[in-house]
Amino acid sequence: MRILITGAFGQLGSAVSRHLSEDFDIIRTGRSIPHGKNGIILDVLNQIYFKEVIQATEPDLVINLAAMTPVDGCELNPNLAKEINIAGVQHLCDSFDGKIIHLSTDYVFDGENGPYSEDDPVCPLSVYGETKLESERILLNHNPNHLVIRGNVIYDDSETTKASFLNWVVNSLKEKQEIQVVNDQVNNPTWTKSMADIIALCIEKDLSGIVHWGDADHLNRYDFAIKIAEKYVLDSKLIKAITTEELNQAAPRPLKSGLKSDKLVQALNVVPPSIDECLNAILERNAE
Repeated sequence: MRILITGAFGQLGSAVSRHLSEDFDIIRTGRSIPHGKNGIILDVLNQIYFKEVIQATEPDLVINLAAMTPVDGCELNPNLAKEINIAGVQHLCDSFDGKIIHLSTDYVFDGENGPYSEDDPVCPLSVYGETKLESERILLNHNPNHLVIRGNVIYDDSETTKASFLNWVVNSLKEKQEIQVVNDQVNNPTWTKSMADIIALCIEKDLSGIVHWGDADHLNRYDFAIKIAEKYVLDSKLIKAITTEELNQAAPRPLKSGLKSDKLVQALNVVPPSIDECLNAILERNAE
C-alpha cells in the first residue's frame, strides 16, 4: 500500500512516517523539507498543485497531519486558520478519491466535563477548535468511510517542531531556567509513537468514523512537567505552577479535558501506555 502523509516532517508526522515505513510505501510531504530529508513540498492551500501531487504519486491512502496548530496563532489569525484547517481539508477531499485518515483534537470540546468519549457533544471554545471541528464535518460528509482520530497533548523528544512540550521542559531545566506551567489544564498526554501505533492498527482494521486516542494517565500540565523533570533527573523546583487565567493568552483553553480511548481499546485490543512507560522508552531510544 502506498500512503501519502501531509505534515510528515512535524512532531507527529515524523513518528508516523518512521513507523509506517516499515510496512508501507510512504510519500512524505510538507510545507518545507528539512535539510537531509527526502520528501515533496506540498502547500495544502494550492488546490491545483495538491491535485498534481496526488495524480503524480497515486497514493492508496492519505494521512492528513497538516494543520495550523498554534492555538493563540489561530485566534489572532482566524482567516489563515480557516484557510489551512478548513479549506486545506476541502482541497484534499476534492483532490483525492481514496480513504483519508485525519488527525483532530480534544479542542472540539469545551473542557467543562472531560475526559470525553466520541459521543459527547462538541462545543469548541477557540478558533482552532472551531476550524478542526469543521474539518471533521467536511471530511465525513465527503465520505463516511474516512477516519477522524482525535488526540491531545501529543509529545515526543523532537527537534523538528517548536511545539514540543517535552523538549521545552527538558531544555529549560538543563539551562537552569525557571518555567511556568499551568496546573488547571487536565489531559492525557499522548506519545507520538503511541499514536503512530494506533494509526497503523486503524489502517489494518480499516476503521472509519470518529475515534479517540489518548494514553493512560490523566493529569494537569504542571504534574506532567514534574514527571518529566524527575524522569530526566532535573531540578523540578524550577517548575512553578500558574493558572491558565494568569497566562492571559489570546485563546481560551478547555480545562478539564482529555480523551477516553475505550472504543479503540475494544476495537483494536490494545492498552494505552503510561507516561512512565513512554518516557522510559524515549530515554532508551535516545541512549542508543
